[in-house]
Amino acid sequence: MKEKNKIYFASDVHLGSSFFEDSIVVEKRFVRWLDSIKEEAKALYLMGDIFDFWFEYKYVVPKGFTRFLGKIAEMTDRGTEIHFFIGNHDIWLFDYLPEETGIIVHKEPLVANIGGKKFFLSHGDGLGDTSRSFRIIRKIFHNKFCQKMFSWIHPRWSMAFAHAWSNHSRENGIMGNVYLGEANEFLIRYAKQYLEQDPEINFFIFGHRHIMLDLMLCKKSRIIILGDWLQFYSYAVFDGEELSLEQYVEN
Repeated sequence: MKEKNKIYFASDVHLGSSFFEDSIVVEKRFVRWLDSIKEEAKALYLMGDIFDFWFEYKYVVPKGFTRFLGKIAEMTDRGTEIHFFIGNHDIWLFDYLPEETGIIVHKEPLVANIGGKKFFLSHGDGLGDTSRSFRIIRKIFHNKFCQKMFSWIHPRWSMAFAHAWSNHSRENGIMGNVYLGEANEFLIRYAKQYLEQDPEINFFIFGHRHIMLDLMLCKKSRIIILGDWLQFYSYAVFDGEELSLEQYVEN
């Protein structure tokens, strides 16, 4: 068995999305990637929007995703630490997945020391984005009372409505997700501002923007935006020395 010494990062898989001609094909591909890394993965950081929509009722969870859920349960059982950051499409993740699969859920950004390097980790939504409409929607979605009211609606209607919103939101977003330049990318602006209060951050890792970006912010700090599994099948890997942004290519 290989030594588990690598740290992996992936984001924006959007499992269950109608954007895909066949969502199961994408789920299987993502699971094959997980299979390809499981022998070396000391930890895996899933950086948000892994599901296109996820909401847990007290006794009901969304159907599907059995291959993915089974694989991450297998990986945690084998000793891989899996961290799950909620995104703006899978905000409503509560206790089911941690209890059933052994993942560690993060609802806020995390600053962590990994292999002697200091990482700032977050999905990225709400950081530096000055859009008033987005911030209002985000506040509503994160409000516990609003979440409770949504849970009172029968899943037959609430899930259909949520999937329609999710598909509309994502399809509008991805078509416009091109690199806007260093001065205009809100996550770059946020990272630069954060460095002023904590200049020891070596790596900022984000999802959310659906672009692949690896940019030096200063001599010892980089920002990585992970891309997605709608266009790029991309991920990052840290071997204790180097961090690289890569794409999963089969055959």
